[in-house]
Amino acid sequence: MFDRRFLLASVAGLFGLGAFRWLRSTPAQAAEKFEIEKTDAEWRAQLTPQQYEILRKHGTERPGSSPLLKEKRKGVFACAGCDLPLFSSETKYESGTGWPSFWQPLDNALGKTEDRTFGMTRTEVHCHRCGGHLGHVFDDGPPPTGLRYCIDGFGMVFHPAGPQAS
Repeated sequence: MFDRRFLLASVAGLFGLGAFRWLRSTPAQAAEKFEIEKTDAEWRAQLTPQQYEILRKHGTERPGSSPLLKEKRKGVFACAGCDLPLFSSETKYESGTGWPSFWQPLDNALGKTEDRTFGMTRTEVHCHRCGGHLGHVFDDGPPPTGLRYCIDGFGMVFHPAGPQAS
């Protein structure tokens, strides 16, 4: 009744399911406590659906979809979840990736977590104060740091500098 082809197909199917579960996206979880902690319902009430998906569920936006990608004014990029200043406009640059990119965060702005989603290891960055997922950092950026903080624009808000700084 059962032939070798059926047995091999069954074994291959089981391995395929195992591989799918290993490769599927599971959010990296920051294991630390944060200054600002809210219930899921509180985050949903405060954030837009897109901000919630990025900051709380470790989602990402489509490349090129954030208005902050083209933001050129002087100012500060802050966390959309808690308004903690994250990046100065002075460190923003065009990486060609479709997401806002920075070569350096502000002091005490970010935390880092190992992200093993999609079968690869990356360094996820999150807001130091509320734990909101922001994006990832890579070592292919420009001088002086050589780093590229690839950040979801919908996870941030922009505060322009005052008129004297223009």
